[in-house]
Amino acid sequence: MKVIFLEDVPRIAKAGEVRDVAEGYGRNFLIPQKLAAPVSPGVTSRFEAQQRARAKEQAQTAAAMAEMVGRLDGREIVIQARAGTKERLYGSITSADIAAELKKTTGVTVDKRKIELDKPIHELGSFEVTIRLARDVVPKIKVTVSMEEGDGAQ
Repeated sequence: MKVIFLEDVPRIAKAGEVRDVAEGYGRNFLIPQKLAAPVSPGVTSRFEAQQRARAKEQAQTAAAMAEMVGRLDGREIVIQARAGTKERLYGSITSADIAAELKKTTGVTVDKRKIELDKPIHELGSFEVTIRLARDVVPKIKVTVSMEEGDGAQ
């Protein structure tokens, strides 16, 4: 039985490949699971149209990511916080605080879960923070934590 694979099937075929498979395997497993479809001109043309639409969507996503990386990479943001003695913060700076400051200063909305902090920031200073937008798209920003104006640490 000739089928066109709609999804990747490990050790069998990749999406888009046309293969001969056993009649029972195709009819009882691949087709009901929507992993493959019998080869016909209609199925082939529909699959190719889906592939073109998926490629167009991936190109748009890649362009949006590249634009976002251009706006974020190397950017420095300053967050003011209350601090006590020995430059220790009263609270902490979390990824949510960094995301809010990025939104305020650059206008770019970044999900706080994409900001990679090993642990919250508890002291004044400068820190390099990575933002994992996608698997290979990882811009770095510099976060400077300074003392709030009018905060008289003794």
